[in-house]
Amino acid sequence: MQRGSRIITMVAALTLPLAPAACSSGDKGGSGSAATGTLKVGFITKFPVDFYDTMVDAVKKYDGEHADVEVLFGQGKSGTDDEGEINTIEDMIAKNVKAIAITPTSPAVQPALDKAVHAGIKVVLVDNDIPGWSGKSSVVATDNLAGGKLAGTWLAGHLPAGASIGILQGRVGNPSLDDRVKGLKETLGDKATVVGEPATDCDQTKGLNAAQDLLTAHPNLTAIYGACGPPIVGALQAIKGAGKAPGSIIVVGFDASPGELKAIKAGDQAGSVAQFPAKMGSLGVETAVAAARGQSVQATFDTGTEMVTKDNVARFG
Repeated sequence: MQRGSRIITMVAALTLPLAPAACSSGDKGGSGSAATGTLKVGFITKFPVDFYDTMVDAVKKYDGEHADVEVLFGQGKSGTDDEGEINTIEDMIAKNVKAIAITPTSPAVQPALDKAVHAGIKVVLVDNDIPGWSGKSSVVATDNLAGGKLAGTWLAGHLPAGASIGILQGRVGNPSLDDRVKGLKETLGDKATVVGEPATDCDQTKGLNAAQDLLTAHPNLTAIYGACGPPIVGALQAIKGAGKAPGSIIVVGFDASPGELKAIKAGDQAGSVAQFPAKMGSLGVETAVAAARGQSVQATFDTGTEMVTKDNVARFG
């Protein structure tokens, strides 16, 4: 799905020069931060999906409203594009940014971020933490464990006796995505038997394939839970392809993506845990700027979660 504001690749986002703005006393100009005195910061997101588009749009709005800040954007190609993020981090270091706000694909990007910190660059993690890494200035993210518990509590109250559930994991080993599954299990308890937990790398096609396998092995499956939005959209396709009636399988996702919200309105999906990507983006870049200016920042910011169902979906667009 394309949007006009989307950054298609990291290379394009980082190599194209900024277009000069019309002259005024508040303009950043086209000659870079050294000439204008603006603070140069980097904002790196994982890959082009609606969730990260919303985040980037919020940062673009912040950038446009702050003449004293210049934001350089970079974006990977997939949720597992560690190499792409590492290359982008190194490019940002070469461009002399003073701070980087990043949604890390995995802890594999930590060595590149260490290089940034050693170069005097402040690093703020957005959306995902790298647990145990001391180089970060702050983490601006959903409390994913709490979000998983929210989903588990809701499911525990809506599943029939003897229910079975398939869990579509995100990227195994990603702390934030793992917490969404851990939290679910903690509050779901013995209300359902987990019959499968395939990884999907937060990819819609992988979600479709994983759900097809679950439905083939367990044709009477009661519910499906997904740790991220795109695989749930794929699961809905699998359910339809299997000839199941809409809503006959209780589907709960995590992200409340536009595709999920549409499915919830239609009655095809029961619910999803909403995050607030615009808040993550704006607060993430604000925190990075503050850290770069030597200001004290909080170690963590919880940007919140909310359970979205047909009863309240209208509030979410």
